[in-house]
Amino acid sequence: MFTGLIEEIGVVKKIDRRGDNLRLTIGADMIMDDLKEGDSVAVDGICLSVVPPLYKSGGFELDVSDETVKRTTIESFKRGRRINLERAVKAGARLGGHIVTGHIDGIGEIKKFDKTKNGGYLNITLPPDLMRYMVYKGSVAIDGISLTIAELNHNSIAIAVIPHTLKMTALGGKTGGDKVNIECDIMGKYVERFVNSLPLKGEKISREFLTAHGYTI
Repeated sequence: MFTGLIEEIGVVKKIDRRGDNLRLTIGADMIMDDLKEGDSVAVDGICLSVVPPLYKSGGFELDVSDETVKRTTIESFKRGRRINLERAVKAGARLGGHIVTGHIDGIGEIKKFDKTKNGGYLNITLPPDLMRYMVYKGSVAIDGISLTIAELNHNSIAIAVIPHTLKMTALGGKTGGDKVNIECDIMGKYVERFVNSLPLKGEKISREFLTAHGYTI
């Protein structure tokens, strides 16, 4: 689990094809202090596992499945790309952003990004299957960054970005037309699943329904 608070901006050092998968070599510094084999790291919001070796010069490697490549922006990664990095949250630590799983729901496209010295205003176009989970003043993870939705349109969201976020994440280097990873708020998905599984008002609840939902008869 992650918080959506980016710890460091890393750099893609190398991309190797390994059969159907990719092997990424990531350059990093701050998050290396306690990183070890098997740890989870969110890379632009994508939960990936660290594989050996760990480099003393500051870097680590990750295996990426073909399925993940197809469903995220990793397909467009190139050497030198700046990426957002966050280690998994420790038990007992402050949850400063919101609950982020690192499981990307889809890809959005930056429609417009107005930047000033006071921050920026970001407009992202989303497909309908993602728009259904967007809530005014709700949370969304964009490339792993926990952000708050300031405006809802029929096929896009707008977000006010503070200067600190532009400085501390790779979002500051994005512009119109760039693709970003989107993770919807998991709370909304659970609510939808629960509500859709309930019988309609007045509908008889069957033994099969109760059993399927864990009730002892």
